[in-house]
Amino acid sequence: MMALEPSPARTFLAGLGADLPRPRAILVVSAHHDAAFEGGRATVTASAAPPTIHDFGGFPDELFAMRYPAPGDPALAEHVIALVAGQDLTVTADPERGLDHGAWVPLSLIYPAADIPVVQLSIASNASPEWHYALGQALAPLRDEGVLIVGSGSITHNLRAYFTTRPPIDAPAPAWVSDFTDWIADRLAAGAIDDVLHAIERAPHGRDNHPTPDHILPLFVAMGAGADADGLAAKRLHDSTTYAVLAMDVYAFGSSKLASP
Repeated sequence: MMALEPSPARTFLAGLGADLPRPRAILVVSAHHDAAFEGGRATVTASAAPPTIHDFGGFPDELFAMRYPAPGDPALAEHVIALVAGQDLTVTADPERGLDHGAWVPLSLIYPAADIPVVQLSIASNASPEWHYALGQALAPLRDEGVLIVGSGSITHNLRAYFTTRPPIDAPAPAWVSDFTDWIADRLAAGAIDDVLHAIERAPHGRDNHPTPDHILPLFVAMGAGADADGLAAKRLHDSTTYAVLAMDVYAFGSSKLASP
């Protein structure tokens, strides 16, 4: 609903593109593209014109009418496969899959012209946090090739808590949400990679905020891609909550080129 409803996170993302160096292409790792539900294969989109996937139900017709007609980049998809193969991780090309809402909703706000090529890479929710971090490390060379690597998930994601109470969009976060996000912010600021990789077990209310791991896994890929020889440099660009329990934090990793938002 961020594509339609006003919120602090929507306002932030709508201005973020102006603060970023314009990339030549974008690689999105989406929580909604999960190899665990696709025969165990991690895949990368390889279509020259990826379709917009409306992978949800029960939402307004306006959402289903939205399209994000960004071009794909089959050559980049093949490059991703080669980079990952060099780290003994297997990813295959999917020439038919398009962009799910984990990709096109934020990108429609950050780059509304849809004129930058986009490829999308799956997570594997049946694989470990360390696997996802290693996946990001394999992708790190893309940073020097003008590719923006985006991890699109959610710093908290307990939909049952939302549907149980249905709080208003601007309701304040309860302590079990803010304690978790504050812990993540502290551990990232300290460069405590192992703690963050195991946040569900170690952070306060970890399992309350992530009953399943899928929506935190893109964070680990982004961390791996942004780490360098000096460790992990993390910058918290935005923090807010939507409907009280859905925290919408945005982080940048390994970039000295970000302008002040």
